[in-house]
Amino acid sequence: MALMPVTDALAAILAGAEPLGEEMVALEGAHHRVLARDIAAKRTQPPQAMSAMDGYAVRAADAAQVNARLKVIGEVAAGRPFDRAIGEGEAARIFTGGVIPDGADAVVIQEDTVADGNAITITEAAAKGRHIRPAGVDFREGDVLLSAGSRLTERDLSLAASMNYPELPVRRRPKVALLATGDELVMPGSSPGPGQIVYSNGYALRALARAEGAETIDLGVAADTKEATTAGIRRARELAADILVTTGGASVGDHDLVKESLEAENVSIAFWKIAMRPGKPMMHGRLGAMRVVGVPGNPVSSYVCTLLFVVPLIRALSGRKMIHHVRETAVLGRDVGANDVREDYLRARLEERDDGTLIATPVNHQDSSLLANLAAAQALVIRAPFAEAAKAGAGCEILRLPE
Repeated sequence: MALMPVTDALAAILAGAEPLGEEMVALEGAHHRVLARDIAAKRTQPPQAMSAMDGYAVRAADAAQVNARLKVIGEVAAGRPFDRAIGEGEAARIFTGGVIPDGADAVVIQEDTVADGNAITITEAAAKGRHIRPAGVDFREGDVLLSAGSRLTERDLSLAASMNYPELPVRRRPKVALLATGDELVMPGSSPGPGQIVYSNGYALRALARAEGAETIDLGVAADTKEATTAGIRRARELAADILVTTGGASVGDHDLVKESLEAENVSIAFWKIAMRPGKPMMHGRLGAMRVVGVPGNPVSSYVCTLLFVVPLIRALSGRKMIHHVRETAVLGRDVGANDVREDYLRARLEERDDGTLIATPVNHQDSSLLANLAAAQALVIRAPFAEAAKAGAGCEILRLPE
C-alpha cells in the first residue's frame, strides 16, 4: 500500500467534520468556549453621554475664557443623574461616569478650576465635547460584536457582559477518549521490570486536547490482546466519544493489534500509514459518529501526529473559524540533509534576532523516542518530501509548538 501524503491524510480526517450541537452556558463558564451564533448588543453603551473625568459640567460658551466664573448649582455622581438643566453661567460638580446634564456640552476637569464656595473660576478654557463620552461611543444596540466561531477570551466575556448577556450560546465540547496499548507500559511512580517502560504519552495528548477546549476521557492502558483492545474501543463508544485516539499497536508486528481490533468492531479504516516522519504508522477510521485516529506508540510520534491531525479535528468539531495550524518562515540554524519520500517534522529550538528573524535549529538527535528533545523544542521544521540538502542560513518553514 502506498503511503498517503500528509495533506491527503488531514483532508480525510477532516472530511465531514461539522460543528457539534449548541448549548447555553453561563457567562462565568464561557471562557475559551466557541460561540455558536453571532451575538448582537442588547443595549447601547454608554446609554447616555457621560463624563470621562472628575470635574464640572458646563456650557462651553460660558467657560471659553480663562478666569470665567461660574455658579455651582449641584452635583452629578455616577448612577445619580442631575434633575435640572445647566443654564447660562452655571456649572454642576460631576464625577467620572456621571450623566451629562441637559444644557451642558463640556466638562472642565477639576485641576483646571479654582473652587470658592458655591462658585468656580476657570483656569483652562473649555472646548465643546471635551471630556465627554458620547452615547453609543463604545457600541449601539444591535451591533454584532462577537461572531460565531470565535473562541471566547476573557476580554470577550467582559464585552458580552456589557452587552447584557448573562449566558451565551456555545458549541458542545468534543469528547476525546484516549486508549493506550502495550504490555510493556507501567504507570509513573512504578518500578519498571525488565523490558517495561513508564507510560507518558497520555499525559501530553490529553493536555493538548484540553488546551483546545475538548473534554478528555482516559481509557487507561489495554493489554496486547484483541479482547482488551476491543473492550477499550467499545467503552469509548459507550461514553459517546466524538474522537477516539489510540496510541501504540498501529505498526506491523504480531502484537500490534489495534487495526485488527478496530476492524473487528466495524471501524471503516480510511488509511493506514502516511508519508510522514515521525508518524508513519498512523491510521484513521470511523465508527458511526465516532472518529478514530490511531497514532504510533513512540512518544514523539504520538505527540506530533496528535498535534497535526487531532487538534484540527477538535477545532473543526468545536466550530472554530480557524482550524489549521499557522506556519511561519525562519532560517535554519544548522545544515540539514536531503529528505526522502516522507514529509519530515524536525524538532527544533527557536531564537529571534534583533531584526525579528527567527532562527530554527533542529536538534541533533531526531529519534522519535526522545522526549527530552521534544520538551526542549519550540518548533517543528517542516521538510517537504524529496527536499534537497540545505545549509545553515537557508529559509525554512516552521510550525511553533504550543507554549
